[in-house]
Amino acid sequence: MKEIISILCMLSATVCQANEPLSAKNDPKSSGWELAFTEPYYMKVWVEDSAVEDINGKLFTRTGGGTAAGGEPENGNESARGWHAVGAAAKAVIGAELPKRIYVRWQSIVESQTYKVWVDVPEKAREQMIESVNQRCPETPDQQASYSASIYLGLAPGGVVQVFVRDSCHRPIKVGKAQAILEPLGPSQGKNEGRYAYPVSEKAKRYIDKYGIPYGSW
Repeated sequence: MKEIISILCMLSATVCQANEPLSAKNDPKSSGWELAFTEPYYMKVWVEDSAVEDINGKLFTRTGGGTAAGGEPENGNESARGWHAVGAAAKAVIGAELPKRIYVRWQSIVESQTYKVWVDVPEKAREQMIESVNQRCPETPDQQASYSASIYLGLAPGGVVQVFVRDSCHRPIKVGKAQAILEPLGPSQGKNEGRYAYPVSEKAKRYIDKYGIPYGSW
């Protein structure tokens, strides 16, 4: 009887594996997730502060800041419209469960404005974060799944915030949007005499002189 049970268990495991060829169950993965920031081309930002409330209601402060992923490609196109560089060196949010909401306060350098907002993270974003590390990409089934789940906040002029996660093939997926409000104390909450982190770059000035800031494209 024991031998029969053992054989049935082995057959069951084989069937499960056959039915889940993209399973990343045995692939190495992080125990946590990562947070990163991105910006439209030329629309430079400086992230002053961020925080995370996870699905258990626990608050994590100082979860990332500084520069965001972007660029200034002088290709003669209106490249600041929409999102292109969704990716950055992400920072692990140590000890947190999946995010329920994320706080960010940032300087919009090209506008000389400072914004702040709490962004609600939709359930579909958390589901996609889980899938990204538990399922291999159907296009490359022999490659391991993502090691760590991640979430990106896209920060744009006008206080627009877009929420991105990556699918199992590492492609960015937009899963949410929020509208920030102006920080009444200004940059550095009024502790830096109104100075911003850095001036508008010469490339950004040339781009804005030619095309303007494409409000409404994000």
